[in-house]
Amino acid sequence: MSAKIYDYSKICDSILAVDPKIRFVGVINEQGRLVIGGMKENVEPLESEKDDELIFMELALRVKMRKEFDKQLGPVNFAMASRERALAISIPINGDILYVVAESDADYGILPKKILEIIRS
Repeated sequence: MSAKIYDYSKICDSILAVDPKIRFVGVINEQGRLVIGGMKENVEPLESEKDDELIFMELALRVKMRKEFDKQLGPVNFAMASRERALAISIPINGDILYVVAESDADYGILPKKILEIIRS
């Protein structure tokens, strides 16, 4: 069975438009490299480009490690980290990772659901 084909560019654009508190949307491959996406225009990054590379590689590793429990718990729908300065959401998608970073006061009860709706539409 083949995986669904996603238009990553369209998904990233739609997610950026869904909430003004979203700062970054990108797709990270399983090697931890940014495939498409980036920072919203006129938004100051919280970290350096070098730090981004480390964050993406660490994210890819975490997603791989979570797969170890898919048999017992089912596949991950999304994972979220609430930090002092940002809210980060990762969603597995066809072996890649959709990574969304929003302001720390974004609505973490609603935002993941909106993102999943965009992906599934």
